[in-house]
Amino acid sequence: MTPLSLLWAVPREGGNAGAIFMVQMMLIFVIFYFLLIRPQAKDRQRHEAMLAGVKKGDEIVTNGGIIGKVVHVEEKRLTLRTGENTRITVDRSRIAGILSPQGDLKEE
Repeated sequence: MTPLSLLWAVPREGGNAGAIFMVQMMLIFVIFYFLLIRPQAKDRQRHEAMLAGVKKGDEIVTNGGIIGKVVHVEEKRLTLRTGENTRITVDRSRIAGILSPQGDLKEE
């Protein structure tokens, strides 16, 4: 009996319905884990590593679409230069990505 056929299994007369139900629930959880939970956790780890690597001089884009160059780095905040005389302070967690010199998001 394959694991996928256990999802459609119907207990026979006098069969152990509770065991088949538990196997079905475990299979559904495993499917959800590999399709939803694990990829999201990997993306979160990659984003946290990218945030930890932000340094002075990097050109970044925020979640709101603001593009600027990092001029000051603190533990929780970054100061960005967005124009000649414009500086804004942004929460580090609101950074969407680091831009490459060509203007594209860096792939890591």
